[in-house]
Amino acid sequence: MPRPMRRGGMPEKSKDFKGSIKRLFNSLNKWRYLLVLSLILAMTSAILALVAPNKLSDLTNTITMGLSPNISEDIVNDIMKDSNISDSDKYEFSELLKMAENTDEIDTDKLFTKLDELPESIKKIVEPSINMAKVKSIALILTILYLISALFNYVESILMTIIANNFARKLRTNISVKINKLPLKYFDTHETGDVLSRVTNDVDTIAQNMNQSLATLVTSLTLFIGSIIMMFITNWIMAITAIISSLIGFSLMGVILGKSQKYFIKRQEELGNLNGYIEEIYSGHNVVKAYNGEKQANIEFNNLNEKLYECNRKSQFLSGIMQPIMMFVGNFGYVAVCVVGALLTANNVISFGVIVAFMIYVRLFTNPLSQIAQSMTSLQSTAAASERVFDFLDETEMSDESEFTKKLDKEKVKGEIEFKNVKFGYDDNRTIIKDFSVKVKPGEKIAIVGPTGAGKTTMVNLLMKFYEINSGDILIDGVSTKELTRENIHDLFVMVLQDTWVFEGTIRDNLKFNKKDVTDEEIMRACKTVGVDHFIKTLPGVLDAKIGDNDSVSGGQKQLLTIARGMIENAPFLILDEATSNVDTRTEELVQKAMDKLTKGKTSFIIAHRLSTIKNADLILVMKDGNIIEQGSHDVLLKKNGFYADLYNSQFDTISE
Repeated sequence: MPRPMRRGGMPEKSKDFKGSIKRLFNSLNKWRYLLVLSLILAMTSAILALVAPNKLSDLTNTITMGLSPNISEDIVNDIMKDSNISDSDKYEFSELLKMAENTDEIDTDKLFTKLDELPESIKKIVEPSINMAKVKSIALILTILYLISALFNYVESILMTIIANNFARKLRTNISVKINKLPLKYFDTHETGDVLSRVTNDVDTIAQNMNQSLATLVTSLTLFIGSIIMMFITNWIMAITAIISSLIGFSLMGVILGKSQKYFIKRQEELGNLNGYIEEIYSGHNVVKAYNGEKQANIEFNNLNEKLYECNRKSQFLSGIMQPIMMFVGNFGYVAVCVVGALLTANNVISFGVIVAFMIYVRLFTNPLSQIAQSMTSLQSTAAASERVFDFLDETEMSDESEFTKKLDKEKVKGEIEFKNVKFGYDDNRTIIKDFSVKVKPGEKIAIVGPTGAGKTTMVNLLMKFYEINSGDILIDGVSTKELTRENIHDLFVMVLQDTWVFEGTIRDNLKFNKKDVTDEEIMRACKTVGVDHFIKTLPGVLDAKIGDNDSVSGGQKQLLTIARGMIENAPFLILDEATSNVDTRTEELVQKAMDKLTKGKTSFIIAHRLSTIKNADLILVMKDGNIIEQGSHDVLLKKNGFYADLYNSQFDTISE
């Protein structure tokens, strides 16, 4: 079974990344102060996190020094010169000094045992003592740093959420306003799903990525650059060790990512193929069953499913080892720092606290690299989504009518319409209406018939000013539609179309759509005239019953409801475009009688393929290739035995065959 080409699930790439991001930030101008404040808080939070390791190093050194005997050169000289200390005590102290100089060769416990045996006069001077005041001071500073960093990070998250949500609301509002300003031509040339995707998926992508990625990118860049600077300030040998050890791991990650990327791309393509095939098979399930195509469908499905499985297996395997590699990079960095740090400490180049600080710096250096990569990917998706939204907002709108002053009051309109040499084409290469002229008197019922593509619906669209005519003119009561606003023209017409639309809500809300001051009695009177009152009375809640555009209401019932909606709207002109196409023969007869009442005193245009429904029309216009080739009443046109007669008689020929 042939399958249509479908787009896979891959996120689109931006055509102009810099331009899109620049315009996106320009659109955030209203919240620029909040955005700047948020980014400053994110950067400050990262800087505070960078300062903390050095303070932690000081704390470690303070505690370490407090655990060792206080036998510095100054202390030794003071003890040896002190006349209050006996020579025997000084001798015992000198023995301790000799032992301390060789602590790597003997048991450290013996050193502290010897320290305990010293005379009290010397012991109180050299015994280990932690400077608790300094420890408390550093601990307090560390607590304040971490608390302020966490607070700034929390406030930054709230601000970015506010900015993202408000910006998303602004975009949705702009799109909603834009939709009402776009010409019908745009929706004829763009899929409905594509428009909906811009309103929902693209706007959500922009909001989520802004909320999650922008501040993360700033924080990660600050941590990455700041950690390098702080490491070199602390000790350049350890800094080089940490950077080289981390880069080795990231080089390995880069190789794996390069090999796995093709599998991710292929997976999205196969996923799109499988989803497209499933959608096609389920939408044509009855055809598959009727032609015993289940076996072939299963074979094709299994084939596509197997391809997706292979791509998933390979891509997920390579993706799954990324986290272990990240752990390896971090642990390898810790090991390298500890080994080099131990050698430097043994040679009295650095203190033990520096090793502790560098273990934190390694984490601050490695984590931001992956976060930066993820943030850049998110920004790429954001740029692509913003391009689609901005492209929609940049679409050409309908011409501005704010300067139009003429207005027709629908209560005073007589109902005369005239087409004068109207020419129209959807593009320069295809002319639909070539030279259309007709004059309709007030209160006449005009039927428009003809083969598919003759221009019947196009003519109605021109009358409603959904499209601008290329040349000629359309007059309503002698006033050109070029001088009237679209809103004014739409207010003069009631349209009942072949495509029925029932909105999610109550029967009452559906029937008095966009019209106020309509009583329940008027609604039920219209429903009774159409013949849909019995259906409404069977629903729980009657007019308060909730319905939607789903299978709970049949196509015929929806059509009757839309006809009743048209009857409630009191307008001088009526357009019926195949309004009875979805009702059965008995209901059609009932609706036809209702239409006779509805069209009484109104100028009506009826587009119909069932020619039996327009026998009582005052004037029938027969269109072919954009021109009127015949016109007259039903009986007159049959007597002419022309194109209309052939169309009318072909119905019965088909039935007899």
